[in-house]
Amino acid sequence: MNHKKFTIEKNKKYFEKFLQIPANKRMILVPQCLRNIKKCRAKEFGSYYICAECGGCKICKISQTAKTAGYLGLRILKGGSTVKKMVAELKPGAILGVACYFEGAQGIKECEKRKIPVYFYPLSKDGCENTDLELNNLLKLLEEKNGK
Repeated sequence: MNHKKFTIEKNKKYFEKFLQIPANKRMILVPQCLRNIKKCRAKEFGSYYICAECGGCKICKISQTAKTAGYLGLRILKGGSTVKKMVAELKPGAILGVACYFEGAQGIKECEKRKIPVYFYPLSKDGCENTDLELNNLLKLLEEKNGK
């Protein structure tokens, strides 16, 4: 499977549905590999972390922008399998998932099983640590005010 092609096609399919869900029912999921582990003060809760907004990495700005936009919440996942748990626990109306293409494709499939609109935002540098993303476009996406 070409994960990049798959995620691009699914983003086209779900983008409008994602935007129709009010921000307060949208969840953002980011991977732990985006954390700066030398500076991170996120609080651990089993299979995920909650950002402490310490400013040690880009997740801080993502978390702050999501709060300002009224998002349901942000979780830093330890692995892609945690998506299933987050969906069951928090019952989001939509998910904005940040990940590498492989994990993004897996997360999209998990959301499709539950009929949850999902929008995938790819990492610009992947791997299992010291990953990165293009922050400005993600922040603009978080600030999208569509929704009913």
